[in-house]
Amino acid sequence: MVLAFKEKLKESISSILPIAIIIVILSVAVGIDTYSFVLFLIGSVLLILGLSGFNMGADMSMLVMGEKVGSALTHSRKIWLIALVSFIIGVIVTIAEPDLQILAGYVSDSINNWLLIITVAVGVGIFLMIAMLRIVFRIRLSILLIVFYVIAFLLAFFFVDSSFWAIAFDAGGVTTGPMTVPFIMSLGVGVASIRSDKEGKDDSFGLVALSSTGPVIAVLVLGIITNASNIEYVVTETSTQVGSLQDVCIDFLHGFAEYAQEVGVAIAPIVVFFIVFQIITRSFHKRQIIKIVLGLLITFVGLVLFLAGANVGFAPIGTLIGQELGSLWGGWLLIPVGMIVGYFVVAAEPAVHVLNKQVEKVSAGAIKATAMKMALSISVCCALGLAMLRVITGISIMYILVPGYALALILTFFTPKLFTGIAFDSGGVASGAMVSAFVIPMAIGACTQINGEAAATAIMTDAFGCVAFVALMPLITIQVFGILYKRKTAKIKRTFLTVEDRILTYEVD
Repeated sequence: MVLAFKEKLKESISSILPIAIIIVILSVAVGIDTYSFVLFLIGSVLLILGLSGFNMGADMSMLVMGEKVGSALTHSRKIWLIALVSFIIGVIVTIAEPDLQILAGYVSDSINNWLLIITVAVGVGIFLMIAMLRIVFRIRLSILLIVFYVIAFLLAFFFVDSSFWAIAFDAGGVTTGPMTVPFIMSLGVGVASIRSDKEGKDDSFGLVALSSTGPVIAVLVLGIITNASNIEYVVTETSTQVGSLQDVCIDFLHGFAEYAQEVGVAIAPIVVFFIVFQIITRSFHKRQIIKIVLGLLITFVGLVLFLAGANVGFAPIGTLIGQELGSLWGGWLLIPVGMIVGYFVVAAEPAVHVLNKQVEKVSAGAIKATAMKMALSISVCCALGLAMLRVITGISIMYILVPGYALALILTFFTPKLFTGIAFDSGGVASGAMVSAFVIPMAIGACTQINGEAAATAIMTDAFGCVAFVALMPLITIQVFGILYKRKTAKIKRTFLTVEDRILTYEVD
């Protein structure tokens, strides 16, 4: 267990440290007050410890439960049971997703916190159920993606106010994190094993993709039901703060108390599901039960530390830095800063390293992990550059999302099926903790400074959307790599056949 924690700690440090160094440099450059800087330093430590504990606990509990549930569903071979359990799992694991908790916290004054979380969770549950049934009935992933994204954009353009668009598409990016993905992937592999055909392995990818689409449509439907229009962000004035070390401790203690309650409510459904599943199936022996319970406790502590570090430590300094950058040269410094942050966000994300190795393995070494890493880093770098351009200019998010998703969906007809699944699965992988914990607050702070009295409305339309852009770029990048892989393997095959023909001709002669 100690070795496992050390490994997770190393991953968390590599993920958070590059961004923390950038924040330190920016803090010195723009003159952030000491009080906020101390909050940030303590928040960085809590973020590293919390993310390490959360990932370790999720591996000990969530991954083990996911594999057992997937195995049980496989052996049952009952379609109605697969659908029902997929829906339940989708709902309960999404509620505990840390990135979703952070996003909901930012808009809690404008949209009820738990209403947004439950809406997103139900969306994931429904679409995870659809994703599982797709595997069973062998429905092509690209067809479903086209249908659902067309539905999403039609709902957005004709039925939902524009102030709701960015939140809806951000919701799709924050749901596929370390809590949700282990369950979803293990379920997919288990259900795909029901099929004996060669394409079963390819169809095991794409579950995360469809599960990311569900929240977008669900939040748009929420906007229709609530008749939401001209939603305004409740702007709280953030200025230079003065306080003692005691005040810093009090701030974090309040944070611990608040997030312990929220995390307890979020993890409770998972605990109930585990108890019911064990009573019905008796799948776990005593040692496994102890390991899972311990894993859930570590997950709880890690998530509390993570949320406290993100919201008490990182968010305030992100907002202050955004305000300072927004006041310099019309805010145009935001674009290069956003691009630098984007490059290091994805380069340091542990899940991205896993994805890169997966693609290298699937392509039999034809596509190197280093090339994938560079391509994703550049694409996310451009994504956050575009996000900051929106903050400055106020252009509609649809000017980027519509052509971006159109290109991604067109590419599905030219990309190998396996790469289509990996590409759309990876959209949520790139949008890690740092995008939610720092980039969104920075965009909010900059938007407040640039728009002045109109900031309350502008933040909802211009500042949010960062996660959506980061989630979009890998869809295009990895599919392009899939096309290159297809051409490369076809060329190798043609060369092999040509050589073989020459050998045969020589032997005949």
